Amino acid sequence: MQLEKRLDVLVQLGDYLKAQSEELKYAMLKSKAENAWFTIENIEQSLEAIADNFLNREKLTTWLERYPNWQEPQSPKKIGLILAGNIPLVGFHDVLCVFVGGHHAKVKTSSKDDFLMKHLIQVLGDIEPECHKRIELIERLENFDAVIATGSSNSNRYFEHYFGKYPHILRKNRNSIGILTGKESAEDLQNLGKDVFNYFGLGCRNVSKLYVPKDYDFPFLLDNWQPHSDVQFHNKYKNNFDYQFSLLLLNQTPHYVSKFVMLTERESIVSAISVVHYECYEEESQWRENLSVNADKIQCAVGDIQQFPDLVPFGKAQAPELWEYADGVDVMAFFGYLKKLNLFSF
Repeated sequence: MQLEKRLDVLVQLGDYLKAQSEELKYAMLKSKAENAWFTIENIEQSLEAIADNFLNREKLTTWLERYPNWQEPQSPKKIGLILAGNIPLVGFHDVLCVFVGGHHAKVKTSSKDDFLMKHLIQVLGDIEPECHKRIELIERLENFDAVIATGSSNSNRYFEHYFGKYPHILRKNRNSIGILTGKESAEDLQNLGKDVFNYFGLGCRNVSKLYVPKDYDFPFLLDNWQPHSDVQFHNKYKNNFDYQFSLLLLNQTPHYVSKFVMLTERESIVSAISVVHYECYEEESQWRENLSVNADKIQCAVGDIQQFPDLVPFGKAQAPELWEYADGVDVMAFFGYLKKLNLFSF
C-alpha cells in the first residue's frame, strides 16, 4: 500500500468519525462504560479533534511537506507502540505516524482506553483490508525493531529497563502551563478554561499551573471559568475536589476557590485534579527562565500569541496539529534518524 493510498484510508476514517454511525456511537458508550472519566462529551471532543486535525487531507499534505527527503521504506519495520490511556484516543497520533511512515505498528492499548482505540483500528481494516497487516493489536510486546512507549514517570523506569537497548522514544508525565498578563479579555480566560478543564485536566496538555503578574485579579478569572462548571457534576471529579478542598482547609493553605476549582500558590507544575497552581512574576524573564529550567516537565505553554508568538493560543492546548509532537520529539524524524544510523534498511 503506497503513501497516497494510506492517506486516502485516513481521510475515509475521518469521514467515518464525522458521520457518527451507530457502530461508532456504540463504541463510544462502551468506552464510557469501561472508564468513568471518559464522558461522551470528552470522547466526542477527541474524535472531532482527530478528524479535523489529523485526518484532514490538506493538513496531512502540509505535515508531510516538512519531510521533503522522506522515501517509502523498502523494508518496513515493526514498531512497538505502548499507548497511554489518560484521555480518549491519546495514542492515536503514534499509530498514525507509524502507518503513514510505511512501517508496521504493533499496538499495545491501555486498559483505560481499549475498546475505542481497537474500534478505530478495526474500521481502518474495514476500509482497506491491508491495514490489518500494517496495524497489529497485541497483548505482549515482542518481536519488534523499535519502540514508542508512553506512560507515567513510574512506568517509564520499566520502559527504560526493558526497552533501553532498542531504538526508542520513551515518554513520561508532563503538564502544561498558562501565561497571563492581566490584560486578557473575558473570552481569552474562557478559552483558557478549556485548556484547564477539558478531559477533567487529565491530559499532559492540560494547564495545571499559571504564571500571573503580582496583584492579579483572581475573582475575575474564576468568574470567566464558570462556563466550565459542569465538571462539578461528575462524581469522580467532585470527589477529588472535596478531598483537595479539605486538605487546603485543614492545612490552612491560602487559596481562591469556586464551586469546582481551587487556585493556590505553589512552585510545582504538577497539581491535583480540581487544583490549579499559580506563581507570581514581575518580569517576563522570570517565567521564561522557569520554562527553560522545567522544559523536560512541560508539554506546552498557552498564552496571548499576539504578544508571545511562541505560545499556544488560549483554548487550543488540547487540539494539537499533526506536527505538534508529544514531548517535542518528532516521530517521523525519529525514523529518519534510525535510517542514518543504518539500523533500518529503507
